[in-house]
Amino acid sequence: MKSLRTLRGLAATVTTAALMAALPAAYAADYTVGFVTSLVGPVSSLGIPYQKGIQAGQAYQSEIDGRKVRLIQLDDASDPSTAARNARKLIEEDKVDAIIGTAGSPGALAIAAVARESKTPLISIAHASLSGAEAEWVVTVPQPATLMISAVVDHMKKEGVKTLGYIGFSDAWGDQVYEALQKTTPDAGIKVVSNERYARGDTSVAGQVLKIVSQHPDAVITGNSGTPGALPYLALADRGYKGKLYGTHALINPAFINVARSSVEGLLAPTGPVIVAEQLPESNPIRKVALAYRDAYQKANNAPAEDAFSAYSFDAWLIFLDAAKRASAKAEPGTPEFRQALRDAIKSTKELVGTHAVYNFHEDTTYGTDERSRVVVRLEKGRWKLVP
Repeated sequence: MKSLRTLRGLAATVTTAALMAALPAAYAADYTVGFVTSLVGPVSSLGIPYQKGIQAGQAYQSEIDGRKVRLIQLDDASDPSTAARNARKLIEEDKVDAIIGTAGSPGALAIAAVARESKTPLISIAHASLSGAEAEWVVTVPQPATLMISAVVDHMKKEGVKTLGYIGFSDAWGDQVYEALQKTTPDAGIKVVSNERYARGDTSVAGQVLKIVSQHPDAVITGNSGTPGALPYLALADRGYKGKLYGTHALINPAFINVARSSVEGLLAPTGPVIVAEQLPESNPIRKVALAYRDAYQKANNAPAEDAFSAYSFDAWLIFLDAAKRASAKAEPGTPEFRQALRDAIKSTKELVGTHAVYNFHEDTTYGTDERSRVVVRLEKGRWKLVP
């Protein structure tokens, strides 16, 4: 009898041990991603598409090897200070493994500072041009200004443009575009004759455009984004400007077209291949992913994808999924060790095909794109057409 009780006790001990051994697999921690965007305010024309893109990402894939990827979203109302506070909340209270965000460069840079301080990876969907130690915990999904601007400067040179007017935002993005022009126009024999600026919340740029028109430039390019990006083109049309019009990839948005209307007919801009996915050759690896993104976007939002910005947040989601799968072999989600492993995995991303680019990240910079991430498009009757 005593022997029987001993055997039963041993069996119970073995069973309990087996169950405890199985617990880590059965109850492994889920992944948690914090998402910050701008749903109201002057950057909302970009922030809302970013939100729809992250929803497309969730529809495309919402788990990694059986573990769910939980998303916590906060609105920064187009305010960089709020963006930073949101990041702190997500890190300190929600214990996120990474942050994706936000809609404007000032907000993205504010979050980047919090990410470095807290040692939490940031996948920026707005331009956060950082290098060295400042880039240690950050990668940027959109293509750098110099890479994209060089494409339209090449086009300007072929079209015989010799003088170029510039007007952009009075913030980090406006600075990046102007600096890119300073680097790329001299070799093309083009002189930039103005450096006019305005705030994202301004309602008129008549004075700045008057100064540009008085210079009689062959072409005008802007360093802006979203619906506020329409202001210079509307003002140029009001002044009867007949020169060539250029923009950046930050204008590839139906809201911009709806506001600018006929003033931007014929506008040329660089963008990621996703915008003209169906016009790409079958051999282009981005085509397949871009078309899959469109299907996921339609499923998530019950509408077709028509902008470039939602695809950036979709690519950010792909970058996280790819890196998290590799990092999970080294540490459990929800821990500082995992955040470090995730950072290392993101920074070592190689040849990851997205909708905008084939991504290769590096330690000393936030950017991970190359010439495969850009095409030049022309706006014709409200639709973007690939320029051969």
